[in-house]
Amino acid sequence: MSTQILPRRQALSLLVVVVLAWGFTWVVSKLLLQYMTPIWAVAARSVAGAAALLALGLALRRVAWPVKADIPVILSVGLLHMGAFAALVSLGLQYVPAGRSVVLAYTTPLWVIPAARVFLGEPIGRGRQLGLALGLLGLVVIFNPLAFDWRNREAVFGNGLVLLAALCWAANIVYVRAHRWVTPPFELAFWQALLASGVLAAVAWAAEGAPRVTWSPDLGWLLGYGGVFGIAVAYWAAVNVNRSLPAGVTSIGLLGVPVVGLLCSAVVLHEPLSAPLLLGMALIVAGIAAGVLDKTPR
Repeated sequence: MSTQILPRRQALSLLVVVVLAWGFTWVVSKLLLQYMTPIWAVAARSVAGAAALLALGLALRRVAWPVKADIPVILSVGLLHMGAFAALVSLGLQYVPAGRSVVLAYTTPLWVIPAARVFLGEPIGRGRQLGLALGLLGLVVIFNPLAFDWRNREAVFGNGLVLLAALCWAANIVYVRAHRWVTPPFELAFWQALLASGVLAAVAWAAEGAPRVTWSPDLGWLLGYGGVFGIAVAYWAAVNVNRSLPAGVTSIGLLGVPVVGLLCSAVVLHEPLSAPLLLGMALIVAGIAAGVLDKTPR
């Protein structure tokens, strides 16, 4: 694949792939905590993702050494998104249900839209403003801070970790949008996953000690899905989306992930679907439609 910007329709199709892949990844991440400690869980998933990317790259003859101009984006994606975001979310999932955590993590547009306006000069059209407002209103309805038990220190700590993860991802989205690409994203995805794997493994060893794992078929498919779809497929697609669509449109479109995550959590983890949850999801879907259909020039 060249470094040219993808047509809008192709970029939106990849955005759907990202939404579906990452939506179910929240359930996978929660289930992994039954088998591994939080940071080792994301480190193992990252290793699986790096291996999948390397195998695919070799099969397609698209493994390339990065050049100096690639280093900033490798550091941005590898450390901020694949590393910090994944680790903070995994730590937060110890205290927060998967459905609630995915909602809080996707407050990312709250930080991306103004940052993209300030640092990238992206205009905020009416459709995008409406999409952002509807999407964030849906998140507020689902999260409902007025009903939150602020005296529960573990819950506050867990939600704070997930919110910090959202800030890390927002910074990555804005940088990737501004980056001047030299090497195509697919060729860099392996190096980003490899960097994240090394950093996460080092942090896990320092914070959690040597890994203690009881291997089983269930653990195998969880790591396989998390590595192949949650990283190898989704991260490559997300980078292409980030560089092909305005940051505001990308962040609004990614609000579909909490919808998929909530539905999957309800089916697989038996987390309840309440009336506010359904109303919030409807608002998010409406927000996605308004934001994606916005034709404001870049």
